[in-house]
Amino acid sequence: MKCIISQQDNTLALNVYVQPRASQNRVAGMHGNAVKICVTAPPVENNANEAVIHFIAKLLGVSKSSLSIKSGRQARNKKIIISNLALQ
Repeated sequence: MKCIISQQDNTLALNVYVQPRASQNRVAGMHGNAVKICVTAPPVENNANEAVIHFIAKLLGVSKSSLSIKSGRQARNKKIIISNLALQ
């Protein structure tokens, strides 16, 4: 899967394309080499970034503190790092 950039120990890097101000929070499929995630939050004052982190954490069943945005804080294309993930 090209949306997964790297995988080391219990850490995963994921390419994400964010669509803010969507009608609902959801995974909308693929957008190029990224997972497209729609969030209802607007891209103002970090609201959309926080919504993406919260949504992915809930989806994967990990704490929000396990996720961080490595790049793309002010762009739709983001690289999200997921730590402490037990991959099976």
